[in-house]
Amino acid sequence: MDDLRRFIDKVEKVGELARIAGADWNLEIGTIADLNLKRNKPPALLFDDIKDYPTGYRLLSSAMATPNRTALALDLPTGLSDLALIDVLRQKLPEWAASVDRFPPEKVAGGPVMENVHSGRDVNLWEFPSPKWHELDGGRYIGTGDAVITRDPESGEVNLGTYRVMVHDETTLGIHASPGKHGRIHHEKWHALGKPCPVAVSFGHHPLFFGAGTLPLPAGQEYRFIGAVRGERVRVIEEEITGLPVPADSEIVIAGFLPPGRSRQEGPFGEWTGYYASKDRPAPIIEVKRIYHRNNPILLGSQNCVPPSDSSYFSALMRSAQLHTELVRCGIPDVAGVWVGMLNMLYLFIVVSIKQRYAGHAKQAALLASQLTSGGAYHGRYVVVVDEDIDPTNPQEVLWAICTRSDPVQDIDILRRCWSTPLDPTIRKPATAFFNSRAIIDACKPFEWKDEFPQEIKISPQLVDRVKSKWGNAIGL
Repeated sequence: MDDLRRFIDKVEKVGELARIAGADWNLEIGTIADLNLKRNKPPALLFDDIKDYPTGYRLLSSAMATPNRTALALDLPTGLSDLALIDVLRQKLPEWAASVDRFPPEKVAGGPVMENVHSGRDVNLWEFPSPKWHELDGGRYIGTGDAVITRDPESGEVNLGTYRVMVHDETTLGIHASPGKHGRIHHEKWHALGKPCPVAVSFGHHPLFFGAGTLPLPAGQEYRFIGAVRGERVRVIEEEITGLPVPADSEIVIAGFLPPGRSRQEGPFGEWTGYYASKDRPAPIIEVKRIYHRNNPILLGSQNCVPPSDSSYFSALMRSAQLHTELVRCGIPDVAGVWVGMLNMLYLFIVVSIKQRYAGHAKQAALLASQLTSGGAYHGRYVVVVDEDIDPTNPQEVLWAICTRSDPVQDIDILRRCWSTPLDPTIRKPATAFFNSRAIIDACKPFEWKDEFPQEIKISPQLVDRVKSKWGNAIGL
C-alpha cells in the first residue's frame, strides 16, 4: 500500500513539490499555505525544520490541490482536464463500488506506525508541530487533513471521517463534527448509552485516507473504498485500548475516548467557507490514552481559507463525478456535464449541463442536484442548470448563460428549510437548528422556444485553425 512518503516521492518526481525549511508553526505555515493556494497550479508544500521542532518532524500541505496530484492519489492518468478527469472517475467509481467487498481491511500484527508508542505519562500531543493556521484561531489544530475512526455501537460499522481536531493540552483534544455526520452520530449513540466513545485519529497518511473521510460514502465503506481504489486491502492494526482498526502505515495515530457529558471551549477556527462561522463554544473532548508514530513523522495538513482551499479541488472533482452518476441513475437523461465546485465553492455553487429533452427537464435536474448527498444536500446554496453548449467548469460561460438565458422571475425558485451546518456564516449563532435555503436557477434557453432563441456568436473550428496558422505567432495564439 502506498503511504504518505511514497506519495511525496511521486509528487516530487512530477515536479510538483516545494520544500520549505524553518517556518514557524505559529501562523507562518498557515500563511504560506494560504498564499500558495492562490497561485495557479500550486505545488505541494513539505515543511521541515519547523520552529521549536527537530529536523524530520514535517508537515505536508496542498497535497491534492491540482489535477495531477489528485490523479496520482487515485492512480489515474495525469495531464487531464477537469472534465476529462471527471469522465475517467465516472467510469472508475462504479468499478470501485462493485469491488469494495473484495477489499475489507487486512488485520496485521504491526507496521511503521508502531515504531514509537507512548502511553500514560509519556503522552504529549505537543510533540508534533501542530500549526496555528489563522490569526483568529482559538488554538493549534493538529487535525485538518485527518481521519477520525469510530465504531457504531449498534451495527459495529467503522467510520473514517474528516473532522477538525484542536490540541487543548498534552493529553486532551477537542473535536468538532457537524450534526448528521457519521462520526458524530456514533459518539452520540455511545453517550446515549452512558458510555465513552472509543476513538482513534490518524494525522498522517496517504491523502486518499483524508479524501475518503471527506466523501459521502455509504456508512462503514471508507477502508473498503480506499482498498478498491488502490487495488489492495488496507493494512490495519487492532488498537488494543479502543479495539479500533487503525492504519498500519500511518505516520501518527492517537487512541482514546470521548467521555459523555464532558466538553471544553473549542474554536473559533477559519473554515473552508472562508469564515469563522462557528464561534468558540463547548465541544466534545478526546482523552488521549496512547500515541503511535513513525520515526520522523509527517503531519498531513489541510489549509482552510477563502477559496480555493486545500481540499476544494479533490472534493469538487469527486463530488462532480458522483453527482453526475447519481443524476443519471435517478433517470435524468442527457446530462452533459456536472461541476460541484464553481469558483472553488464546492457544493455551495453547483452547475449541471444538460441537453434539454422535455419541458421541466432543467428543473428536475436542479431539484435532484440540490438534494442528493453528493450534491447540495448538505450546506448547498445555488444550483444552476445550463444547456449542453456551456462548459460547467468555466465561470465565464456559466455567468454568461445566467445573465442572458434566464429571467429572475421565471427561472429562479427557492427551497426552504434545507440541511445546513453550524459552519454556515448566514446563520446567526447561537442557533437551535441549522436550516438554509437553496436557489434553483434555470439558465437554459426557454424550452418551449429554444429553437427560436437568438443565435450566439460562434467561430467555426476551421476558421480558428486557419487564423491561428496564419497569425498565431504574431499575436501569441
